Amino acid sequence: MEDPSAVPANRSRERVSVLILENHELLARTVANRMATLIRERNAQERNTVLGLATGSTPLGVYRELIRMHREEGLDFSRVVTFNLDEYYPMDPESPHSYARYMWENFFQEVNIREENAHLPDGTVPREELEAYCAGYEEAIRRAGGIDFQLLGIGRSGHIGFNEPGSPRASRTRLVFLDSITRADAASDFFGEENVPLEAITMGVASILDAREVALLATGEHKARVIRRAVEGEIHSDVAATYLQEHPDAGVYLDPPAAGELTRVATPWLLGDVEWTSRRETEAVIWLSERVGRSILRLSTRDYRDNHLSSLMARDGSAGPVNGRVFNGLISKIRGKSKLPSERRILVFSPHPDDDVISMGGILRKLVENDNLMTVAYQTSGNIAVFDHDVRRYLDFLERGESVLGGDTGDVKEKVEGVRKALARKAPGEVDTPEVQALKRVIRETEAVSALESVGLGGGCARFLNLPFYQTGKVRKDPVSEADVEIVRSTLEELGPEIVFAAGDLSDPHGTHRMCLEAIRRALEAWDGPAPELWLYRGAWQEWSVAEATVLVPLSEEELRKKILAIFKHQSQKDKAPFPGPDEREFWQRTEDRNRGTADLLARLGLPAYYAMEAYVVEKEGRRVVNPTVATSSLGSGG
Repeated sequence: MEDPSAVPANRSRERVSVLILENHELLARTVANRMATLIRERNAQERNTVLGLATGSTPLGVYRELIRMHREEGLDFSRVVTFNLDEYYPMDPESPHSYARYMWENFFQEVNIREENAHLPDGTVPREELEAYCAGYEEAIRRAGGIDFQLLGIGRSGHIGFNEPGSPRASRTRLVFLDSITRADAASDFFGEENVPLEAITMGVASILDAREVALLATGEHKARVIRRAVEGEIHSDVAATYLQEHPDAGVYLDPPAAGELTRVATPWLLGDVEWTSRRETEAVIWLSERVGRSILRLSTRDYRDNHLSSLMARDGSAGPVNGRVFNGLISKIRGKSKLPSERRILVFSPHPDDDVISMGGILRKLVENDNLMTVAYQTSGNIAVFDHDVRRYLDFLERGESVLGGDTGDVKEKVEGVRKALARKAPGEVDTPEVQALKRVIRETEAVSALESVGLGGGCARFLNLPFYQTGKVRKDPVSEADVEIVRSTLEELGPEIVFAAGDLSDPHGTHRMCLEAIRRALEAWDGPAPELWLYRGAWQEWSVAEATVLVPLSEEELRKKILAIFKHQSQKDKAPFPGPDEREFWQRTEDRNRGTADLLARLGLPAYYAMEAYVVEKEGRRVVNPTVATSSLGSGG
């Protein structure tokens, strides 16, 4: 994604103020600073500040920055009054799924807010009293003077709060039924959609729009489509976020991936003049080729003129030079086995014990065949993504296996029975006992070793870093700490890699991929060794576009089949992954679709027709590499 400051000033299709920030951290600081400024102004006037607050993964960075300002800068919350947007119904406030518990654990208990000033919808109110309770919640907001600053996230259905499709403009705090998309997205938090409540209490659209200032936050590629609808589409009850277009002081704060489908980012030439960089030229020609249904080398001068791209030809005067330049640039990205690194020290970082084969299972096998010295470092255990029934299956195997091997099963049977009882007592989403967490970690580790063996690597090539930030036993993780960074830095120092692979897909719904990449970047900055090439892969959630990618690795039908078989080795993630995200298909299905889709796009553009294709972005010392180091200069085949 290009620097947001470089996008054209013409934003005529955006119907609400939009600010694109460089990354998740800057976004959180920007919004937190705005809230802190308001609090300080009101404190100086001896007036309360009334905040409307949201939950979920996106606001966590804001809350952490506010906590930092409280601790380090003395930001005083004693005059802050808060009203939370929503709560599942019914919901015990002590439940790990409760938004009340979320707020106290992630914010309230870390600052000096008065308990009586923190208002949270009560998921335990008897149903017959709910109407009166919701009216009382609205009255409490009015008595507090109204909300000064309302913080919002956005769901894939376009909901703000739990105002699902069909929510009227005049709606107030009420009980609502949750949309199927919302419940599917919440399924991972509840360890199964069947455990997600059917209803919730939410502030209404009118309640939100009454706030004096509103800030909607969104991060990640998976929010890009609904953000475009909310920002550029007509106001409609089917997408509650579109109502923000009516607000006099509403702002939408995005990271570049979430802004990726806005017209000014995706197709800025439709808005007026643009600065034609090489990347943007490639994006425009691919867009034009797909729009008119002709391969790149067959695009005509009239095609450019009829589709708002006359300025792209201004330098060359006709379509031919532009077509040739983009076509040659794309074909130069293709790297078969003979053009991939050989006899190098390569370190692959995998956020979970399956991301390596899901996203780069094809190139892994090629790198092994090219005699590279390979190590795969799994950054987290991935243990929360193991179903309890898998643990029970392995417990049964352990008992039966002990008897086959002739061991003394008395002690084992006692421990197994203890684990079974712990699993039986556990409510959905409750934190596992340390023993169960360890067993789930071992399940993921053995699957990872088996998958590596299937691509030609021995188990000794695997490192299990078990980074501390992940070890909460819950879906939500701790921030990346110096301890995490030091583990990664020590791994770099020990192995001295010339090339590092890391996950660059930031749409992982719970942010683990983003946090793992943060740990790697910080470790690389702290490491005194020579800067390695950094190859960023995607695949589990999103693939690099052909224009973004710097390397395209072709796969034959047999190579894709072997990659899928490697993914199958992760049996605990097979059939139904505990954390599928917005794409409910199995990971191997996503992989096949994306790898085949990339190859099919290249074929439509007029490039060589391969069976499948993996995509990578290569960086060296923080810069993208157009032609990364390769073993030879000849164009490789699908092998």
